[in-house]
Amino acid sequence: MALRNIRVDDDPILRKNSRKVEAFDQRLEMLIDDMFETMYDANGVGLAAVQVGVLKQVIVIDTGEEDEKLVLINPEIIATEGEQTGGEGCLSIPGKNGIVTRPQKVTVRALDREGNVYEKTGEDLLARAFCHEIDHLSGVLYTDKAESVQLITNEEE
Repeated sequence: MALRNIRVDDDPILRKNSRKVEAFDQRLEMLIDDMFETMYDANGVGLAAVQVGVLKQVIVIDTGEEDEKLVLINPEIIATEGEQTGGEGCLSIPGKNGIVTRPQKVTVRALDREGNVYEKTGEDLLARAFCHEIDHLSGVLYTDKAESVQLITNEEE
């Protein structure tokens, strides 16, 4: 496993559409492992492959809850319910956070690292992470949807 560089701010790759994964091979396994390592090193909850410069529909999420260390390949949101508004940040937009409204409950369909189809429903933070990371696959950043964005001061860190 290796740490990868997280693309930040106005890197043009962050605005590109990611391609569907078709090959479930050793390169994909390495990418997924590297993404988890990179996300943990940066104290993140989720990471999309585009954030490490790879235009593939691959997402890793770990909210710290049991059974929530997730790999989502070619994910799609198939159902949403309710609404939540709260603070959101991004490893690709360091030093800032914003207020974003997202669904309270989200169900996604995706492939796991072996290529098996599964569905997962998440609420609260997991629902927010699903939406945030899936947006990355289409070149959308949370700042595009935020009601407000502010700098993080040292007292808030």
